[in-house]
Amino acid sequence: MLSSSFKTLGEVFVFPPTLFGERLVWENYTQISSRFDYFAYFLNSIKVSAWVVFFQVFTSATAGYVFAKMNFRGRDKIFTLYLATMMIPYEVTMIPTFMVWSGLGFSDSYVPLILPAFCGSASFIFFLRMYFETVPRDYEEAAWIDGAKNLKVFRMIFVPLAKPALITISLWSFMGTWNDLLGQLIYIDSQPKYTIQLALASFSSMTGETLWGPLMAASFMALIPVIALLLYAQKYFMEGV
Repeated sequence: MLSSSFKTLGEVFVFPPTLFGERLVWENYTQISSRFDYFAYFLNSIKVSAWVVFFQVFTSATAGYVFAKMNFRGRDKIFTLYLATMMIPYEVTMIPTFMVWSGLGFSDSYVPLILPAFCGSASFIFFLRMYFETVPRDYEEAAWIDGAKNLKVFRMIFVPLAKPALITISLWSFMGTWNDLLGQLIYIDSQPKYTIQLALASFSSMTGETLWGPLMAASFMALIPVIALLLYAQKYFMEGV
């Protein structure tokens, strides 16, 4: 992809393939914004991904703490039921879920992409519950003796200790949302609301032809946030896992 982003159309398909063409075609990158509104689509993806990450991490963290450290009637049964939702493929619920959102008048909007994140993620809750259970009970008891309530114990003790785990699920959540072409394809119809993945998938129809050089350049630029986050968070990612 990176190699093709610096080639002319003829050089992309030359056989046997070469790593570089006769020269580096920087014009493929400068043409991106003139071919379609790349940065607007990029910002749309940032907006959707940021809200999804915030909601999923917040809800999954609080639910993970509740399931790990608070005792209440039916806790394990509710947790098992929550985990059971992981067994249902997205393709099974895709059509009925779309019908529900469409019936509520939220088709062609970001609401169906963002609002479900407020329910957390079963896999993230499971991951964080296991992580919170490794925190020694002595920390909680010391905080309780000092008069702290559950919310303060969670905020002052568990959140700082779980920083690697929280960064790990934030990374997973961001990558899943950033690359979610299918979900965005179902709900977004208006071109100004396109995310970067939808824009790349529709690149040929927008430009009238498949310009492989600019397309590969735009695809590489769409990877930059993911690469940057991976480089920044790799230490926490290893600790979290």
